[in-house]
Amino acid sequence: MTSPAKFKKDKEIIAEYDTQVKEIRAQLTEQMKCLDQQCELRVQLLQDLQDFFRKKAEIEMDYSRNLEKLAERFLAKTRSTKDQQFKKDQNVLSPVNCWNLLLNQVKRESRDHTTLSDIYLNNIIPRFVQVSEDSGRLFKKSKEVGQQLQDDLMKVLNELYSVMKTYHMYNADSISAQSKLKEAEKQEEKQIGKSVKQEDRQTPRSPDSSSNVRIEEKHVRRSSVKKIEKMKEKRQAKYTENKLKAIKARNEYLLALEATNASVFKYYIHDLSDLIDQCCDLGYHASLNRALRTFLSAELNLEQSKHEGLDAIENAVENLDATSDKQRLMEMYNNVFCPPMKFEFQPHMGDMASQLCAQQPVQSELVQRCQQLQSRLSTLKIENEEVKKTMEATLQTIQDIVTVEDFDVSDCFQYSNSMESVKSTVSETFMSKPSIAKRRANQQETEQFYFTKMKEYLEGRNLITKLQAKHDLLQKTLGESQRTDCSLARRSSTVRKQDSSQAIPLVVESCIRFISRHGLQHEGIFRVSGSQVEVNDIKNAFERGEDPLAGDQNDHDMDSIAGVLKLYFRGLEHPLFPKDVFHDLMACVTMDNLQERALHIRKVILVLPKTTLIIMRYLFAFLNHLSQFSEENMMDPYNLAICFGPSLMSVPEGHDQVSCQAHVNELIKTIIIQHENIFPNSRELEGPVYSRGGSTEDYCDSPHGETTSAEDSTQDVATEHHTSDDECEPIEAIAKFDYVGRTARELSFKKGASLLLYQRASDDWWEGRHNGIDGLIPHQYIVVQDTLIS
Repeated sequence: MTSPAKFKKDKEIIAEYDTQVKEIRAQLTEQMKCLDQQCELRVQLLQDLQDFFRKKAEIEMDYSRNLEKLAERFLAKTRSTKDQQFKKDQNVLSPVNCWNLLLNQVKRESRDHTTLSDIYLNNIIPRFVQVSEDSGRLFKKSKEVGQQLQDDLMKVLNELYSVMKTYHMYNADSISAQSKLKEAEKQEEKQIGKSVKQEDRQTPRSPDSSSNVRIEEKHVRRSSVKKIEKMKEKRQAKYTENKLKAIKARNEYLLALEATNASVFKYYIHDLSDLIDQCCDLGYHASLNRALRTFLSAELNLEQSKHEGLDAIENAVENLDATSDKQRLMEMYNNVFCPPMKFEFQPHMGDMASQLCAQQPVQSELVQRCQQLQSRLSTLKIENEEVKKTMEATLQTIQDIVTVEDFDVSDCFQYSNSMESVKSTVSETFMSKPSIAKRRANQQETEQFYFTKMKEYLEGRNLITKLQAKHDLLQKTLGESQRTDCSLARRSSTVRKQDSSQAIPLVVESCIRFISRHGLQHEGIFRVSGSQVEVNDIKNAFERGEDPLAGDQNDHDMDSIAGVLKLYFRGLEHPLFPKDVFHDLMACVTMDNLQERALHIRKVILVLPKTTLIIMRYLFAFLNHLSQFSEENMMDPYNLAICFGPSLMSVPEGHDQVSCQAHVNELIKTIIIQHENIFPNSRELEGPVYSRGGSTEDYCDSPHGETTSAEDSTQDVATEHHTSDDECEPIEAIAKFDYVGRTARELSFKKGASLLLYQRASDDWWEGRHNGIDGLIPHQYIVVQDTLIS
């Protein structure tokens, strides 16, 4: 029989196994509970998403309605304007365009948010409902599968338990049979030992009497041994049988144990994972992904639509242009802003004269009055120019104030986990009350000063206009084409007739002179279009033989003057570069070496007429000078070539306009850069040459060894009168104002400085000397000593 210790140990093994199985069973139960909770959480999450998007749809719809009301409120206000034509005309102005785009953007956002609300209600929420239904249905089926897997696992564990108990039982029987076999062997050994000892103790005494006793005793011993041997054989057979059963039971137990561990491992490692992935989560994440991507698509398209509208508004804001709006306004209401008809002279009854009487005895009075007006005008123009400079500086200050880039509020949208309020962030920006108050005070003070100077400037200009008109009429009546010798003041008439023999056309010379003096640093010169109205006015004045750009006034639009110059060359009946040299010049462009290209261009153009070469030399010297200020005016030789190429050289018919125009632009660029190597100098070709001081140099001999500079092709009559006897005798003058030279040729001096004047270079300039340096002196800034010119 099994010993109590082994029996106790077997019970402990069975108890330990039962405990392990109970733990597994508890785990299986908790697994199903966990999956149940996961399903409940999913259902709750999907329900929350539905409630969220339902509420968000309501908010989007309310927002859309409010935006619609906002837009309709102001659109109705616009529609209620009595003068519909006035409203229609205003739409072309850039601020009104911004306003219209802003209202359109609000309406666009209203429509977009209505669409967004509809997508939430009719697309996204039904998707979540469907996902919720599918998840619940699939989980029920998944739970059935999981329960079956757990039942199969428990079946395997129970089978292991049965096999283990059988193994323990057979192993116990084998041990018991072994124990009985050993006991039988001990008895056999004991019995055999007794027999040997008895035979050794017994000695033979009498053969007759003792033999029978010994035989009988041997027979008894042999019978006892045989019984023991039979019992041993039975126990041996029993042990062998039980031992075989124990071995087989152990084998079955080990096989079942391996199979059970494999099943448990498969369940925990593979079956549970597959159950969750392929049953519980079947399509859940993919369906949720599609639903949320629908939301993302809607929101991103909303943002894209909003950005498109904002881009249109940004473009309109970039195009806010006061000058263009002024031009559009005056063009729209041309009948309102156009000058009225001139007042005609209404003679008194019987008075047939309609002209000034310039005969004696009033002639001397008119001459004196003309001189007084000239002197008065000279002073007024200088004073008004100073007022204008102050006004322009003040205007620039105002523009700096109102154009300060304080519109970036990106810092207000930089949120962090510190939970800082937006209000505290905004309070530190430019829009804080102390900053606004200070800025507004400075702006209003500057504006007040600006309007004071503006009023002073306009009043001065009005007075100059009236006095100038009187002076011009007096001068015309008296027949004075030039200033009298006694005043030696600058000629302020804007009328300047062109000599028929002048080599450089008046419009070319005057426009280039004006740009050279005032526009070398003007950004976009020749590229930006000017005012068409002003272009036409200046063009018409030149066609009448007048010079609207005479004098040193800088109240013209620089882009309009540049447009007049381009328009002149574009309007020539025969282009500056004739068509018969087109192919020869195009052949030059193909040369890579710039020096060789310039040499071949020179050979081609030398066959052109002298007047054409003079104009070309003059124009391209100016363009080269202008290109040297490309860092300021953004017009390098290539940009200038693009602007002037189509005007100076037309592409013959039958040629590819695009490719040929590119070659033309390259040719013009080369001529601008290499103009000194291409055109003949003043000794090879007599005629006016462009001067960087803004005047035309005739390159005739000067008594001072320098070139004489004059705006007109002829000398002033007054200058000729004073220099005919001795041109080398200088004239002394005193500076009335401080002057700072704008070019290398212009002299700088202080008020009260003593100056020496050699001769008149033009109506506005003298050639003279100051502090041992020769150069140009502005006539308006000096007073010629009366004792030297009387």
